[in-house]
Amino acid sequence: MVTKQVDGLSEDSDLTRADSLAREIFSDIANKWALLIIETIGDDTLRFSQLRDGIDGISHKMLTQNLRMMERNGLVERTVYPTVPPRVEYRLTESGRALRATVDAMCDWTHRYLGDIEESRRRFDT
Repeated sequence: MVTKQVDGLSEDSDLTRADSLAREIFSDIANKWALLIIETIGDDTLRFSQLRDGIDGISHKMLTQNLRMMERNGLVERTVYPTVPPRVEYRLTESGRALRATVDAMCDWTHRYLGDIEESRRRFDT
């Protein structure tokens, strides 16, 4: 993957442009696993196994890929302790915590409208 360097805000921050950095970042974070990882970490510092156990259905591979992407984008901080076996912990960075506010709002929206969505699906499917 090639990442563009931001040299201005006009084109690079335009989500409607396929080649914008903003769309690349949005694509990275707007997936179900990244959102669930952010929500699971919350205010805590968690080990890989705690994260995996806290997110039902995520595979080792998907958790690893998403944590690497989130670390690359500055959302997660990874700390490796020189022990045997190595201990690795993850926590949200300042920007990750800021994004968490948006994720929390999305979770609140889901809880608030879940019944309406279920009813709409029933009507649509019949």
